[in-house]
Amino acid sequence: MSYKIQRVPILPLGMINAFLLQTAMGAVLVDTGLMGTEDNVAAQLKKLGLGWHDLKLIIVTHGHVDHAGNAAKLRALSGAPVVIHQAEAKYCAGEAEMKLCPTGWVGRLLYRRGIPLRPYDYFSPDIVMHDHDEFDLRPYGLEGRVVFTPGHTPGSISVLMDDGHAFVSDLIASGFALGGLLPVDRPRRPPFEEEPLEVASALEQLLAKGSTDFHLGHGFKLSTKAVERHIHTLRNL
Repeated sequence: MSYKIQRVPILPLGMINAFLLQTAMGAVLVDTGLMGTEDNVAAQLKKLGLGWHDLKLIIVTHGHVDHAGNAAKLRALSGAPVVIHQAEAKYCAGEAEMKLCPTGWVGRLLYRRGIPLRPYDYFSPDIVMHDHDEFDLRPYGLEGRVVFTPGHTPGSISVLMDDGHAFVSDLIASGFALGGLLPVDRPRRPPFEEEPLEVASALEQLLAKGSTDFHLGHGFKLSTKAVERHIHTLRNL
């Protein structure tokens, strides 16, 4: 099954990314972006010759506002079911407040301004992953699966394709500041991260499962060499 990767720039310069995976059956969206950014998704669907009715699945990697904030709106526009991990469901439903552990000055600045904890249109998922379950994407035309990759948050998930492309959201970032500036093969921690050693283990598992190209929520694609360097950094914090 062939597919096409279309990055959805939620903010310029790769500062916040979502991704569309196009197949002969339609498209799967990985993350939804901030509230009010549905036009960004619509523009990339149009580039692929698609509309809202072609969106077949929405994967929310975790409950932070820049990744889950527009899920309710996009589900209403497309009718596509939303999948998240059980450990994130309470955050996406607004039943609990997410723990925020800044990793540097960007995270501290965002935290002081209250941006990461701004309320959004909370929702309950249509499909819930439990524990270490994997979610098969073949019914949606993709040779790949959604896997449990905790560490950034308790219920973070990633999309792992059989050809080695991995969509890991905030397990790792690249560039400078929010993660989008200076798009070089330079890994960095995202603005917030709960359990760095768990992140290291999750990245090691993705490498062991054959991941070769890492697509990020903040920044631009990283190679396996960059990810290996980042694992070493996390292990030595």
